This record gives sequence, C-alpha cells and structure tokens, in this order.
Amino acid sequence: MSERPSTFGELPGDGTVLTTAEYLRTAESLRVQELVYGTLYVADSPSPKHQQLLFDLAVLLKVFVQQNKLGTIWIAPLDVILDAAQALIVQPDLFFISKQRQHIVTDHVWGAPDMVLEVLSPHPRIGDLEQRIGWFAKYGVRECWLVHQLSKEIEILQLTGTTKRRTFRNLQPIESTVLPGFRVAPALIATMG
Repeated sequence: MSERPSTFGELPGDGTVLTTAEYLRTAESLRVQELVYGTLYVADSPSPKHQQLLFDLAVLLKVFVQQNKLGTIWIAPLDVILDAAQALIVQPDLFFISKQRQHIVTDHVWGAPDMVLEVLSPHPRIGDLEQRIGWFAKYGVRECWLVHQLSKEIEILQLTGTTKRRTFRNLQPIESTVLPGFRVAPALIATMG
C-alpha cells in the first residue's frame, strides 16, 4: 500500500494513479469514475436520453425483483470493486445482486454482481466495451445486458462458460437466465419504442 497522504475531500483528476485504498479515501462524488488497474478514468455526464432510458429500465427491474423477492437493483454511480488487489473498480449503469449474495454489499460492493446492464451511447464514456465485458466475465458476473439506444435493441450476454449472445428487438420479449420471468419487449419500454 502506498504511503501517500490521504486525498480525502479532493476529487482527483482523470489519469491519476491510485491504489484501491487511496481511491476509497477520496470524497464521495456523483461523477462517473472508475479505477482501471490503478488509473482513474473520469467520464462526462451521460445524456438525458441515456438517463431516462436507464431510469425506465431501473423502475421495471426494481418492481420485478421486489415482487419476486430476488435481491436488489442498483444504479450508478456506485463503486463495484471487482479486484481490490489489482485496483479494478467499475460503475456499471445498473446491476442486480441476488438475495443469496447480499453479503457483498457493505460500505461498497465488494465483488461481482449477478447481472450488469450498460446503456450504450453513441460516444462511450469510459473504456472499451469488449474489455469491460471481459472483466465482468473474469470476475464472475453471470449476465451482461447491453442496451443499444440507436438500434433500439437489448443484447443479453451469458458470461458463464462460453459467452452466449442473444439480441432482442421490437416486440420480442427478452429472456434472462439470471432474472427468469422478466419478459419485457424493447419496443414496450417507453424511451426505446
């Protein structure tokens, strides 16, 4: 661990090199930021369309998860510490943690969610998408949902074993192995239809 003094109260800039402990001592922030193997990446604020779509999906998923007593839905910005030793901390747009795995939620989320959802924008905020998917798979995320704003599709990647991709369009209800029974069609989501 570094002997550098705490930066609590300050928000370090993009490109700052930090350990996990140093990152966790910085001030709380609503900005989108991730620590990728020790390098801090800070993103611009998402667009209103991105946020409206994220909100719509979060509400639908939260209602389903609560009604079925499956676990919890979380939205960014919230740190997900995939690997503390390697200083890999991400902030997926939305994620689900099953009730059996609620122990990973304490002062932060210490481990991989069961499912992550990313609303894809024409201009990616942080990093390469395939690299992010690789991290999710490596650290144990079971499913990744990619919401394509422009094509109005939802792609679901099953990350256990060999990655399997399925794309859902129009009135075709999505099918999830992590959230079975959640069968909403992309066209029926107000901000996608």
